[in-house]
Amino acid sequence: MAEFIKIYEENPNPREIKRVVKILRDGGVIIYPSDTVYALGCDIKNTRAMERVAQLRGVKLEKANFSFVCEDLSNLSDYVKQIDTPTFKLLKRNLPGPYTFILPGNNNLPSVFKKKKEVGIRVPDNSITLAIVQELGNPIISTSIKDEDEVIEYTTDPELILEKWDNLVDLVIDGGYGGNIPSTVIDLTGDEPLVIREGKGSLEL
Repeated sequence: MAEFIKIYEENPNPREIKRVVKILRDGGVIIYPSDTVYALGCDIKNTRAMERVAQLRGVKLEKANFSFVCEDLSNLSDYVKQIDTPTFKLLKRNLPGPYTFILPGNNNLPSVFKKKKEVGIRVPDNSITLAIVQELGNPIISTSIKDEDEVIEYTTDPELILEKWDNLVDLVIDGGYGGNIPSTVIDLTGDEPLVIREGKGSLEL
């Protein structure tokens, strides 16, 4: 049975945030709100938890395209190769926001992703998510939770999410109704920014 914690985005309760982080540090898998859709997440430092997330999404971990959810751009150099000034300015203009930026990964990526040449970076504009990552002290691995229903691709109601995922994850955060439009994905590994998936938000180039 998953824990179900109500956290208000306007003023996330530090005690509840600490509870979430304890679950993450203990290898737990959580479902949490973001500035787009509800997402599955775990501690980037826990390989077993990442394997669970991959299994839940039906993919092999080393091939999974998970995003790294960071508190801000100061984490970048931990996982991303040196980026030029125009790229950094583009990130600064658009983050926090509903975007996933694909950037060239460096040698510090978690061992399971060593073969990956690139990494998706997210800094969501959601105070619950940012408070969790800040308290944890490192990024969380993240992937959106899909719905099997062709019509409604993403479930927005936390109580329905709990109903479906109750026995699969350790915690569901009720951060209010979520969105149903995923992040816009932009590839910054080439010469020009390339939009791979149109989602929420209009990018400032």
